[in-house]
Amino acid sequence: MAKDEKKKLNFKEYFRGVRTEMKKVVWPTRSEVVSYTAVVIAVCAAFALVFWLIDTGILAALKAVLGVTLN
Repeated sequence: MAKDEKKKLNFKEYFRGVRTEMKKVVWPTRSEVVSYTAVVIAVCAAFALVFWLIDTGILAALKAVLGVTLN
């Protein structure tokens, strides 16, 4: 078997396997996707708020201890 023929065969086998596996996937419903998206956005917002509060607290501590100012 020539090298090119072997590559073609492997290429076809790969996509045949991909197709077979994609048939096994259980896709989420529209309501699940909306729900998961809302959870991800809420968690990202919560983490952003927490990091902002930590950053503000550290900056306030540095200002108090070192007398650092931002102009």
